[in-house]
Amino acid sequence: MTLESHLDGLTGTLAGLRAQAPRIHRWGTALATALLGGGRVLAAGNGGSAAEAQHLTAELVGRYRHDRAPFSALALCAETSSVTAIANDYGYDQVFARQVSAHARPGDVVILLSTSGSSPNLLEAAHAARPAGASVWALTGPLPNPLASLADDTLALPGNPCHVQEAQLVVVHALCEAFEAALPSTHRRAS
Repeated sequence: MTLESHLDGLTGTLAGLRAQAPRIHRWGTALATALLGGGRVLAAGNGGSAAEAQHLTAELVGRYRHDRAPFSALALCAETSSVTAIANDYGYDQVFARQVSAHARPGDVVILLSTSGSSPNLLEAAHAARPAGASVWALTGPLPNPLASLADDTLALPGNPCHVQEAQLVVVHALCEAFEAALPSTHRRAS
């Protein structure tokens, strides 16, 4: 792949993301409702998607654009002692599911990021969210994929895994933009 072909591929993925703007606005509003109601975000992914899960939770606990109160958000992939203990005792497929079972409550949102949509540990996490009463949102690569079929809502992007992963950063920022815009003005202060 040349640099030019890489950028061309990313352009196609970003065009697919642009078409998802209504979904991102909807997610931002739903996230504001959930977090203002005392819910939390539990996010997970593998590799670069793990980094974006951490990025998302950092923006929610810290801030994105506006100075505001912190909101509860946990990146399950960053819980290294839990991840390694669960992997050792139960297998890697359970590293997120056990944490979802422990932490998720009704009103929470479990956000699972995967370029393939087929990572067994994320599929198990989606299964674990059901009995907990949490909603599952998936950020994936092209449809169809198993994670999308398990999620309550999916933002699926076209393209190669590298382009999907790059676009996940844009999704994180766009979701934070939509989330902060959906907060009542009493919860937002310009920075």
